[in-house]
Amino acid sequence: MKGYAMLKIGQSGWIEKERPVCGPMDAICKPLAIAICTSDVHTLWEGAIGERHNMILGHEGCAEVVEVGSMVKDFKPGDRVLVPAITPDWNSLEAQAGYSMHSGGMLAGWKFSNFKDGVFSEFFHVNDADGNLALLPKSINIVDACMLSDMVPTGFHGVELADVQFGDTVLVIGIGPVGLMAVAGCALRGASRIIAVGTRKVCVDAAKKYGAGEFISYKDGPIYKQVLDLTGGKGVDKIVIAGGGVETFAEAVKCLKAGGKIGNVNYLGSGEMVEIPRVEWGVGMGHKMINGGLMPGGRLRMEKLSSLVTGGRLDLAPLSTHVFDGWEHVEEALFLMRDKPADLIKPVVKIEKA
Repeated sequence: MKGYAMLKIGQSGWIEKERPVCGPMDAICKPLAIAICTSDVHTLWEGAIGERHNMILGHEGCAEVVEVGSMVKDFKPGDRVLVPAITPDWNSLEAQAGYSMHSGGMLAGWKFSNFKDGVFSEFFHVNDADGNLALLPKSINIVDACMLSDMVPTGFHGVELADVQFGDTVLVIGIGPVGLMAVAGCALRGASRIIAVGTRKVCVDAAKKYGAGEFISYKDGPIYKQVLDLTGGKGVDKIVIAGGGVETFAEAVKCLKAGGKIGNVNYLGSGEMVEIPRVEWGVGMGHKMINGGLMPGGRLRMEKLSSLVTGGRLDLAPLSTHVFDGWEHVEEALFLMRDKPADLIKPVVKIEKA
C-alpha cells in the first residue's frame, strides 16, 4: 500500500509499505476522508516527539472497515465508521484507573503517527475495534466526521479539564479548530461570558458563531492586562488553553481568579520548561489549578459527540475551510496547515469517490 510518511524530521513524502495485519480484536480500515492537524506539523517539522523514520502520518479521519478480527463483535467489512485519534487499549490498568488515553504509558493511547503508522494511507490498523470504532451516522458527511476524530473531543476535553460551570466567565486562548471547539463546549456547558484570544478574521467569525462575545489580540499587549481590563481587575473563573507555547501559562495564571482552573489541551511542540509566576500563583497557595490532558478516545466518546451533531446541537461546517478531492492533495493540505494562510481553519482531503 502507499502512504504519506514522515521520512525524518523536516522531510516527508510518499512511501510503499506492507498492508497492516489484523489481529483478533482489531480492524483494518480504508479512509473515506482525512484531515490535517497542527500536531502533524509539530511532529514533522519541530520533531516534538523525537525522530521518526518512514512513519505514516495522520490521526484524523473517517473510514470504511475492510477486515475485522475473529473476536470483533460489533463491526463488519463495509461499515462506515468514525475513528478517534486516540485508540486506547481498554483492558489496560490505566484504562481501569480512568486514564484510558495513557494505556500502556504516558500518552500511549495516542498510537496513530506516534509509534505506529497513521491514517494517511490506503489501509490502516485500529486496535481493539469494538472499543475504539463507532458507526458513522448517515446524516453526518465525511468531512464533518473528520472533526470528530480530534478537534471536537480535544476542545471539549479542555472544557472538562477547566471544569467550566453555569455562569462562568471563561477565557479561551487560541481559536484554531481545537479552540473553536473549546468555545462551543463552553457555551454548551453554560458559560455566561466567553473571551477568546485570536486574530485571524476567519477564526474570529467562527468563534462568534460558537458563542464567544469578546476578543483579545496578543498583538495589542500582554493577554493578562487586557483580560484584567475587561473584567474590572477580577480576572476569569476558568481558562482553556488551546494555543500558544510554554510562555502562555504565565499569562494564563495572571488572568485567573483565586480558586480558578486552567484546562490545557495544547500540544507543546517546543521549549523545555513551563514557568509559573510565583506571586500571581498566590505564592503557591492561590488554589489556581492547572490540568493538562490528552483527549479521551474510544467508541463511547465518538457516539456521544456525534449525537450532538445529529441532534442539531453542534454545527461542524465552519471548521473545514479547505476541502480537496484525492490523495494527490495530501501534501498540499499538510503544507497549508503548516503555513496557516489567513483564510484557513482546517484542511480536509476526501478520498471516497463521489
